[in-house]
Amino acid sequence: MSDQAELTRTSAQSKARLRLWLRLLGVTRKIESELRDKLRREHDTTLPRFDVMAALNRHRDGLRMSELSGVLKVSNGNVTGIVDRLADEGLVERVPVPGDRRAMMARLTELGQTVFAGQAAAHEAWIDALFSEMGADEAQAFAARLKELAEALETRGDKP
Repeated sequence: MSDQAELTRTSAQSKARLRLWLRLLGVTRKIESELRDKLRREHDTTLPRFDVMAALNRHRDGLRMSELSGVLKVSNGNVTGIVDRLADEGLVERVPVPGDRRAMMARLTELGQTVFAGQAAAHEAWIDALFSEMGADEAQAFAARLKELAEALETRGDKP
């Protein structure tokens, strides 16, 4: 293959990948906007609050604030404010960390588990409706490919 042909092929691949990224970004933003709106209107909550409750639901024994921040990939300050408000509403409780008198963990209360179960069921139904044009096999294949890409990006780290 000539150098010019190789440049043309490389440029076409680069443009196709850029279009893919822009399409993924656009779809992600549209879905996120829809979810934010539905959570606000139907459950009087926000996506960050839902995310905190989802993380705590997966870790029933609770998480230290730093662990919760790590799971959500956000700052401790962001998580602390959300946990404070959820605690004021009786959805989350702070419990001492065994063996560390100064540290506290956050975990869902029974009320929090009940409230989150309703939100999670609605969330799943919304996602199902948003992806209704895609069959289960297609969704699984697409998810698997995106997982492979995420893993490749993770192992690559900061390398170009």
